[in-house]
Amino acid sequence: MDYAALKALKPSEFTEAADGYKAVSSMADHAYGDTEGQISARLRAGLSGVAVDAALGSLRELAKNFHYTQVECGLAATSLKALAAALTEAKRKLDDAVEDATSAHFTVGADGSVSYPPAGQEKDGKLPDGGTVTGSAKGKPSGGVIDPTRDANDLSAALERQAANIHPNPNFGKAVEMANRIAQAVAEATEADALWAPKLRKLKADDDLVVSDHDWVDAQSDTSEVRSGAKDYLEHIKPAPKGDDPKANADWWKGLNPDEQSAYLSLNASEVGALDGLPSGVRDEANRTVLAERRSEFQIKLDAIPPQPQRWVTNTRETATVNPLWTDWNRKYGKEKEYLDKNLKGMNAIQARFDSTGQEGLPEAYLLGFDTKGGGRAIVANGNPDTAAHTAVFVPGTFTDITQTEKYIHHMSEMWKETHAKVPGQEVSTISWIGYDAPQSLAPEAMEKHFAKEAAPDLNHFMQGLETVQGGGEKSHTTLIGHSYGSTVLGAASNQGDLRADDIVAVGSPGMLVGHAKDLDVEEGHVWSQAASALNDQVPAGGKVAGLGGGTPLWAELLPFGTVWGQNVPSDEDFGANIMANDADSHTDYWRDHSLSIKNQANVVAGKYDDVKHG
Repeated sequence: MDYAALKALKPSEFTEAADGYKAVSSMADHAYGDTEGQISARLRAGLSGVAVDAALGSLRELAKNFHYTQVECGLAATSLKALAAALTEAKRKLDDAVEDATSAHFTVGADGSVSYPPAGQEKDGKLPDGGTVTGSAKGKPSGGVIDPTRDANDLSAALERQAANIHPNPNFGKAVEMANRIAQAVAEATEADALWAPKLRKLKADDDLVVSDHDWVDAQSDTSEVRSGAKDYLEHIKPAPKGDDPKANADWWKGLNPDEQSAYLSLNASEVGALDGLPSGVRDEANRTVLAERRSEFQIKLDAIPPQPQRWVTNTRETATVNPLWTDWNRKYGKEKEYLDKNLKGMNAIQARFDSTGQEGLPEAYLLGFDTKGGGRAIVANGNPDTAAHTAVFVPGTFTDITQTEKYIHHMSEMWKETHAKVPGQEVSTISWIGYDAPQSLAPEAMEKHFAKEAAPDLNHFMQGLETVQGGGEKSHTTLIGHSYGSTVLGAASNQGDLRADDIVAVGSPGMLVGHAKDLDVEEGHVWSQAASALNDQVPAGGKVAGLGGGTPLWAELLPFGTVWGQNVPSDEDFGANIMANDADSHTDYWRDHSLSIKNQANVVAGKYDDVKHG
């Protein structure tokens, strides 16, 4: 970019273009939500058949296009805003320099040079001649931004000052200073153009109507590049608070204007999606983008793994032996494939829930948390908890990881149906909270307290975040449901902080790290327990199973949780919980569709305490 181009430049045109892309991104976001949450939902709710399935398939692909358009146009808007900000600043510096030159009766040439008139002390009856100078831009500090200041130690600056001091025409030094400012402004505009032009060209989708895995991986790369380039532009946006205070997070988000919110979310989706206290719609938008990008990334990696050779081969003696080709494959790819398969199973389950909105009346789903770290994180809500009159949060137990997402989403989907039927006209939200690294063995891990104690702060922050977006503790009737070791997490969270719950339901609980219901962080009379008979669910029984014959089985010796922890379990009468009737046939059967067990839990979630059947 040269002086003439910068002089004629209108940075507002880039701002207007950014606003246009932002409008398209917003439109695509609404279209994405309407396609997935309304049009498809109505089809699922009222029709069935081959034609409907085909239509739903087309709508899913259309929703992908809208989602991808939303993300890429959001990046384009942020990029253009950053470019406009840089060009606006460069243009301001140029205009200031030109105005100063004009005020001094200097002339700025078409190439940015500055001509100055004769001035100074006469010699032989003549003023020192005027002249023309061309400026030069200075270097860059370590941050990469051109520094307009004149470094006293810079040799060229020192030489210019020396020349100005000895020059007979005092206008010479002034002209040099103005020419340098002009050159500096042009250099900064040129740098901004060189930085953003290739990035903006890259924000271009393939010329087709299919959003592929590679497109989403490219979007992830695009985000990284735009974030790096927009570093200076984003400095004016206050970053998210340090720490885990949901109220501080909420205040920070409200303090950003819409443009700042849009820019921050588009470049920091994983961070925004993890912030307790932000509106559920914001977290869902951020986490859906992370899910789409991560799912595509993992699928591409999985597809790149060579096919698995046959594990067993038969030798000449007709004896099966391990295939050395399989051994080599397993050494190179076995763990990676297991990791990718595990996470893709969970991610596909989340997408399947998105795709089932409308079936049997299911509301829109909200992805409130997602990560692949540790055992994986997946926090999925049926219905918007921000506006719910009744909210349930389900905390699962031992063996929980992201592979269990489908099962737990189903549990809470059925809970939503049962609860919604009991409170017609009122909004309900039921949430599956895979938000911690759970024990992965009955012994020794499930007998350790540290898993619960480490999970407790995250659960407390999540619950505080819900209360924040719901507008306070009186806004929604909230129930925490802990299954198995998940109830132990509830106890640990109660011991460490404020649960912000109206009711606690402990299901198949091995113990809650407290000796009595009154020690938990809810009002007296609002702790509930469900536990099947010892023959059907041995966990609450502490392994003390009678009538089986043949002595005590190994698992029974490994499961005396309450006894090991030195406290009653919730299903003990002495614990003081409301004992609820159930018809569970096993430790995992408490959420069977239409069962007494789930109906009783739904009565608590709905606040229909008089309808609860006691055991």
